[in-house]
Amino acid sequence: MSSGSWLIRGGSLLGERPADLLLRDGVIAEVGAPGTLDVDGSQRIDASGLVVLPGLVDLHTHLREPGREDAETVATGSAAAALGGFTAVHAMANTDPVADTAGVVEQVWHLGREAALCDVAPVGAVTVGLAGKQLAELGAMADSAARVRVFSDDGICVSDAVLMRRALEYVKAFDGVIAQHAQEPRLTENAQMNEGEVSARLGLTGWPAVAEEAIIARDCLLAGHVGSRLHICHVSTAGSVDLLRWAKGRGINVTAEVTPHHLLLTDDLADTYDAVYKVNPPLRTRADVEALRIALAEGVIDCVATDHAPHAVEDKECEWACAKPGMLGLQTAVGVVWSTGALSWAQIADRMSMAPARIGRLAGHGRPLEAGEPANLCLVDPLGTTVVDGHAFASKAHNTPYQGMELPTRVVATFLRGRPTVLDGKLA
Repeated sequence: MSSGSWLIRGGSLLGERPADLLLRDGVIAEVGAPGTLDVDGSQRIDASGLVVLPGLVDLHTHLREPGREDAETVATGSAAAALGGFTAVHAMANTDPVADTAGVVEQVWHLGREAALCDVAPVGAVTVGLAGKQLAELGAMADSAARVRVFSDDGICVSDAVLMRRALEYVKAFDGVIAQHAQEPRLTENAQMNEGEVSARLGLTGWPAVAEEAIIARDCLLAGHVGSRLHICHVSTAGSVDLLRWAKGRGINVTAEVTPHHLLLTDDLADTYDAVYKVNPPLRTRADVEALRIALAEGVIDCVATDHAPHAVEDKECEWACAKPGMLGLQTAVGVVWSTGALSWAQIADRMSMAPARIGRLAGHGRPLEAGEPANLCLVDPLGTTVVDGHAFASKAHNTPYQGMELPTRVVATFLRGRPTVLDGKLA
């Protein structure tokens, strides 16, 4: 469907004040009081009762292409993103081949443009082949058509302190950021879930909180030493929150994300031995969940990132120890975050759009809902509900931990540069 001109009438901007929005030529052409804009020829949406947000931005999405197109593709992942209210996602580097060269990141970028449902910003690997031995072509990826600014070996920690320092120093030249998967490998060998009472009872090898916290502490000190930008992926423990608060208090340029599932789910779900609850970092305790919610509301944790991790059926519907970690997240993110009660709509706009766009240096996204700004936005029904059915998702995979749950809210529409990608909750 062509973009044309769209008049969105009576939506509540950030849940705070009703207004009319006129979208034309890819931008917000006008903003007016409800009922004051009346433009002939415009297609119209009655947004009364809906919350208008800037299009959501995900810093942490696994699209699996190239290499595991049986689990997800850029096209299917982009569709899931649009249905979840996202207008931009960052595609993680642990593909096959790994996104560690300009050629691979440009391939992913081009696939995103072809799908045309959201902007796909490739994340470049920090090290060649994610092997942690030598730096990847960071500069070449930054200079490519994809203009990579976020680099991560996500799924594998850059555990070598010297290599991590060099990476932090290197990306300063083009205002890049290293996004670290904080996991000390020696402390997590064969780890299956959070180390604690539940792991002891179930006889599963524990993943201790200190394995995350030790790397965060080290890397915050390194970032402060070299004066570079550091981003911490999927923070999961109360101790990590304390370290981030300390580092920010010292002026260290560190940002952090938390996933929706770490804001809601706890490690006692492993009692079922259902591998849909296996994730890395693992689900933690109720005390950790509460600390993460408070930190997100306070801004100690900067943003929400889904860590959308689709897997083929055979990789999840098996015994716990053999299953791959990861959960779907794009189509349920808004509902899960809103269900926690931790954030207002204005805070959701910041933590799920403005902050991740700023961290990823993604121009045109996470912008104010004002005249002249790019028309990237989503409309959410705050009183709607969504019964989760992973088999009905746009994603190729079905591994959602929320199967059958009724989540609050419903994403009604998504616009990418003034063009609807979703209308009435369906792909346009």
